[in-house]
Amino acid sequence: MRYYSTNKQAPLATLHKAVVKGLAEDRGLYMPEQIKTLPQDFFDHIQDMSFQELSYVVADAFFGEDVEAEALKQIVYDTLSFDTPVVQVKDNIYALELFHGPTLAFKDVGARFMARLLQYFIRQEGNEQVNVLVATSGDTGSAVANGFLGVDGIHVYVLYPKGKVSKIQESQFTTLGQNITAIEVDGVFDDCQALVKNAFMDEELNRHLKLTSANSINVARFLPQAFYYFNAYAQMKKMGKADNMVMCVPSGNFGNITAALFGHRMGLPIKRFIAANNANDIFYQYLQTGIYNPQPSKQTLANAMDVGDPSNFARIYDLYGGSHATVKALIGGATYTDEQIRETLLECYQQTGYILDPHGTCGYRALQEGLQADEYGVFCETAHPAKFKETVDAITHADVEIPERLAAFMRGKKESVPMTKTFQDFKDYLLKQ
Repeated sequence: MRYYSTNKQAPLATLHKAVVKGLAEDRGLYMPEQIKTLPQDFFDHIQDMSFQELSYVVADAFFGEDVEAEALKQIVYDTLSFDTPVVQVKDNIYALELFHGPTLAFKDVGARFMARLLQYFIRQEGNEQVNVLVATSGDTGSAVANGFLGVDGIHVYVLYPKGKVSKIQESQFTTLGQNITAIEVDGVFDDCQALVKNAFMDEELNRHLKLTSANSINVARFLPQAFYYFNAYAQMKKMGKADNMVMCVPSGNFGNITAALFGHRMGLPIKRFIAANNANDIFYQYLQTGIYNPQPSKQTLANAMDVGDPSNFARIYDLYGGSHATVKALIGGATYTDEQIRETLLECYQQTGYILDPHGTCGYRALQEGLQADEYGVFCETAHPAKFKETVDAITHADVEIPERLAAFMRGKKESVPMTKTFQDFKDYLLKQ
């Protein structure tokens, strides 16, 4: 399979190059030349398959031409050591719980899959050191750091905005040591993302270090997230509730919903999608106006979605040929203030006993407001509420229990490198490594 750039000004790339480079030479995002449609027989029997079994079928359609079958199967099965259950929350609204992985957030699958795929390619190349740069607004950093922890031949630099991630999130990537370095940037997430993108484009830096990204700009990070949506459909079908299924995805950098849209293009019978935003409503405004107008990101309770220029919009735009009408026909939008998040999180807890996290809250409310009577809605509950304990407890007074794996991170010693948001400072630091 060859991969092209969304900017159409870079040469075609192999999967190997797309994964190792992360970003195309023209600063575009890589897209596969083909998205294969899965056979009807697969969907007829999907409810009888395990998460690992159905995910391998999807992975083979994406990566089977470029990765040996047994190696790809091993990567998938090693990645999916946990399930993503669908749980009824209220009436015809269900939560797809994506927080049962090592860091209790949905990005675990993409990070673990990419770590293993990258290691597969490194071994083919002769074990050359690869340096992973990842910008995070919260959960990406912890998922990537833990997914790559201790992997030979790879060093990870996690860039995060100072004071703008939760203490628990921060502890998950600043206490690990080994091959993980946390870089605390005096800025917002968009500044971190800009530093990473500029690093990829700097010739001197790339001569000095072999760089790649583990953000959802990397095809190996975002594509495996499609597994979630096939698994959600399988579970809803087993319950007899897969007809007229609506999928609602809390969205920040838009990698998760883009993976869902790839699944839809492969034949996954989801009726429509909703992208739920916090106050960073750039995509919502695009749906209303047809104009994509990035803005400085705003800090909110749902901090992992605090993105003012979502990278994966370029993939969505490309996937539908730049047609605003096509995008709007398939994807709805919603946007919520912090006050609305507080109100909905409390209401859900009082009415159902289910404890949402602030991001899943946006998805839950979007379904409450936008679901039709004959539809079944599934929203992504993207992280365990304990990762936002202070916020959730202040709203619900529920005293969310902290799972031991999170508590262990919090007992660790924070180690991070302070950094300005100036690219030259970041470049100088990397040149010394």
